[in-house]
Amino acid sequence: MEMETREVIVDSAGVPLPAFLTRPAGSRGLVIFVHGSGSSRFSTRNRFVADLLARAGLATLLFDLLTEEEGRLDAITAELRFDISLLTERTMGTLDWVAAELEFGPPGLFGASTGAAAALGAAAMRPDGVAAVVSRGGRPDLAIPLLPRVEAPTLFIVGELDTVVLELNRKAAAVMRAPWELAIVPGATHLFEEPGTLEQAAGLARDWFLRHLLPEATG
Repeated sequence: MEMETREVIVDSAGVPLPAFLTRPAGSRGLVIFVHGSGSSRFSTRNRFVADLLARAGLATLLFDLLTEEEGRLDAITAELRFDISLLTERTMGTLDWVAAELEFGPPGLFGASTGAAAALGAAAMRPDGVAAVVSRGGRPDLAIPLLPRVEAPTLFIVGELDTVVLELNRKAAAVMRAPWELAIVPGATHLFEEPGTLEQAAGLARDWFLRHLLPEATG
């Protein structure tokens, strides 16, 4: 499958954020990646998942939640990566930019770790602007006040051995009003480093996004 990857600058409410945009030939759906704490658009795990989605015909956008200067500060203090309000605002700004600049319909959001809270918070604040959400090893509990406002169908993917995060995901899911599912990957810990576990998580995400972004392709 032919595809093009290029670096773009996302204008998130006036804040320039570098991103990688990959568009397979004929792609009609887009997934925006919201990375976890201390990560970036270069996240190897997210890029692995993004590649699988692209091979399934979905466009992907991996963007930095922090500016270069903020990233340098955060590397020292580790404060901004846990500022869920800031990360949610950046994600909402990115959704607005995508709606204005790209010709896709409402995208999906793929959030990892703290990025899952930002993704769900943005989905709550932009109910018409998000078609589906996937949380991988996420901390949706950090967005609990907003979760009842989420309308997008949401998939929570958690490693079987990531017991603390698994319980936090169950508590978060209990307040959801949108359709949701919890997928537990056998033998996986928080980072899905065990052989085959990241592949399984990526496959679950791919199928969820295809179902909700391109239902005609799966039904």
